[in-house]
Amino acid sequence: MAEGVFRHKVAAAGLAARVDTDSVGTRSRHDGGPPDARAIAAAGARGYDLSALRSRQLGPRDFAAFDLLLAMDRGHYDHMIERASGEASDRIHMFLEHAPETGRTSVPDPYFGDAADYERALDLIEAGTDAWLDRIRTAIA
Repeated sequence: MAEGVFRHKVAAAGLAARVDTDSVGTRSRHDGGPPDARAIAAAGARGYDLSALRSRQLGPRDFAAFDLLLAMDRGHYDHMIERASGEASDRIHMFLEHAPETGRTSVPDPYFGDAADYERALDLIEAGTDAWLDRIRTAIA
């Protein structure tokens, strides 16, 4: 969901040509699969199209290819820090790091929840995306 929201908001800000967005998982169990149908439905109801997205696993290339790596929860953050080499760890941050108004540090995984859990996750994802997008605009201005 975060990739779809981020891509949508980056495009709406006119930054799609300057900002690449991708999403990876820390495990390979769903490698190549589409988002969960509940995620597609919840995001679609808010105008975000996830239908073309496919999962892939975090790899060494990601640490070199991206200027910013965002973790949705502390477990993902720790996994990324463990796998990062050199200065890449300085580019790893928590997704909600700059959205203190949410009162959260992590976006809970709604997978084992219900539709309301997907809505709550989307609320947090939108807040985190807006906060990071403000920082990205400032950085590339």
